[in-house]
Amino acid sequence: MTLFIENYNSYIDYYKIKQVYISKMSGIDKNKLSRILKGAQDETGADMEKMAGALGKGIDFFVSNDFSIPEASSRTFDSVAFYAGEPTDHQKDIAENLIEMMDNIDQVLGAKSRFIDIAGI
Repeated sequence: MTLFIENYNSYIDYYKIKQVYISKMSGIDKNKLSRILKGAQDETGADMEKMAGALGKGIDFFVSNDFSIPEASSRTFDSVAFYAGEPTDHQKDIAENLIEMMDNIDQVLGAKSRFIDIAGI
């Protein structure tokens, strides 16, 4: 197994990233990806580029001899987590809007049922 695959597996194991997500983001068939990650099939340069890109990284991130995964204590737990590394500002905005909507979903659904009751539907 190559250094790229060893480090890549460590990263996705740590962050609990599913192979199906990587397959969809990279465009690599899920069966081929599975063989690559198990070391049963050699990865090409194009495969490495797609796999690293699927996680928002470059190949060089995963081929470093001193590869390390950020400690859990350095991660903030009061924000929405994304599978592919740090979220962009746009992703943060979307996540915050979704969280706000979910915080208010009970009020929205309650209002709907009150309107239905009033209307006699």
